Amino acid sequence: MNARHVVLLVLSMLVIASGHVNPSYAQEDKGIYLIVRGDDIGSCHAANVACIRSYKEGVMTSVELMVPCAWFPEAAKMLNENPGLDVGVHVTLTSEWENIKWRPLTWVPSLTDADGYFYPTLWRRKGAPNGTALREAKWKIEDVEKEMRAQIEMAKRKVPHLTHMTCHMGCSGWDPKVQALWKKLAKEYNLYIQSSGREVRRFLGYKKAKTAQDRIETFIKNLEGLKPGTYLFVEHPGLETAEMGAIGHVGYENVAEDRDAVTEVFTSKRIKKAIDRLGIKLISYADLKKTDKKN
Repeated sequence: MNARHVVLLVLSMLVIASGHVNPSYAQEDKGIYLIVRGDDIGSCHAANVACIRSYKEGVMTSVELMVPCAWFPEAAKMLNENPGLDVGVHVTLTSEWENIKWRPLTWVPSLTDADGYFYPTLWRRKGAPNGTALREAKWKIEDVEKEMRAQIEMAKRKVPHLTHMTCHMGCSGWDPKVQALWKKLAKEYNLYIQSSGREVRRFLGYKKAKTAQDRIETFIKNLEGLKPGTYLFVEHPGLETAEMGAIGHVGYENVAEDRDAVTEVFTSKRIKKAIDRLGIKLISYADLKKTDKKN
């Protein structure tokens, strides 16, 4: 080892000892890191079971919890039984399905339709009638803040190991006032939001592949093409059950079949082996949060 190498080694050891760099997840690391995120635990029983299975038997590292939904209590119980699973509050201001609806936790009439439910979407779907999109309603920022706070506080109370917050169907950024509120709440409640620190790129996963096997093949192929960096893959685990089959909306009637295939991808032994073979490191939002604090 020449003198230059000795100096570099000593400097590296000093940096690690100072606490500025997490040696397993450093900004200068040239490895490949992947967050596999499952959305919508709490939305229905099938989603709850599929998300926990995707963690225990598969590659899912972070899960997003919907507080206003009917199956939230079961989801909270399951998450507390699995404290190793990274959890985020999936703040929800819309209720997109036709046969199942959810309401806000608080009295926020500017955010609800005539029946007291959240509007189906933020942006009106093509062909949808007037009165189905929150952005077109006379929403009030104080109502948005009131409801967001209630969901965050409920999630933190019921699932103490909560680390971050994400938004359901884009509810954090449809207006500059909402964007500012989102950042304020994240800081106030010490919840990570993906905004700073290491750049995180979206992983294509399986693109538009339909069947579970086609998705697995495409997922592995795309894993093999990854360059060093940090990536995020987001999907919605579910099961092909009668319950999930009854959920849906125009244009997405095959939700049970589609989300069951997601679970097959997340629990695929072939995908797990490919990740190991390629040296890809599975991380969570909790890891990003730790890294951001160190830099």
